[in-house]
Amino acid sequence: MTELDHHHWMNRAITLAGLCPVVEGAFSVGAVIVADGEEIATGYSRETDPKIHAEEAALDKLDPADPRLSRATIYSTLEPCSERATKSRLPCTDRILAARIPEVVIAWREPSTFVEDCVGVEKLQQQGVKVVELPELAEAAMAMNQHLDLS
Repeated sequence: MTELDHHHWMNRAITLAGLCPVVEGAFSVGAVIVADGEEIATGYSRETDPKIHAEEAALDKLDPADPRLSRATIYSTLEPCSERATKSRLPCTDRILAARIPEVVIAWREPSTFVEDCVGVEKLQQQGVKVVELPELAEAAMAMNQHLDLS
């Protein structure tokens, strides 16, 4: 994937994040899964229920055995969570690892707003996943989260 491709798909994820119902106490995040240059699934926070995360919503639309996942890239406007407030749900980092997705592209890292120390990027990298950060798109990805105190 080229930098232009990364920007194209991250902008698609940012558009999806704008669809999130705004909820105090929750991030608005968009996600796109791309394989072989094609969008194969999308998701956004609270798309199907109040607790679903963007990456989770996108992954739920695919068969876990889909062979495209092993050559896919997932674009998420925010670093995938490494722990969940909803303890009955698997963190998005663990879901990405279980899906065998080899590349993750994010626009910004999760601040300590809800979780003291998100280690999604580190956990992915430790398991051999390539993580690309696009800080130049962070402001656009954060724009739909103005309802939160991100300082």
